Amino acid sequence: MISPTEEIKVMKPEDMNAAFAYAFNSGNIELLLALYEPDSILMDLTNQRVQGMDGIRTTLAQLLKLQGRMVSTNIYCLPFENIALLRAHFILHTVKEDGTPSQIEGHTTEIVRKQPDDRWLYIVDHPFGADPLQAAGPEQHP
Repeated sequence: MISPTEEIKVMKPEDMNAAFAYAFNSGNIELLLALYEPDSILMDLTNQRVQGMDGIRTTLAQLLKLQGRMVSTNIYCLPFENIALLRAHFILHTVKEDGTPSQIEGHTTEIVRKQPDDRWLYIVDHPFGADPLQAAGPEQHP
């Protein structure tokens, strides 16, 4: 069981996606929030930009309502000085309201930044940012 005071410290940027899945699977919103800088940006499930901890908390709380089990695998990590660009593939196995199994899958794009204590935190998190444009929504098209 995960302690409510447990903390995740991501010390290598390529470990961020696995840390996110771990935090999601715990069901503990505080573990998820601890992966973000206070003014970071998160694209929500409707592809709208959310910035700051209040909006991120609301968005992550909606995500946690899906419950289920997530696996997120890093595809690449491109570090540059104190930032890194990440891409991952995630699968969330969950259950619909009618009880039938459901799977949500996507390819993420994120930017993380190294903190003074050597942890890495999200500054930009786009859960479907590396999906094909037709799947990402009309506002993604030029």
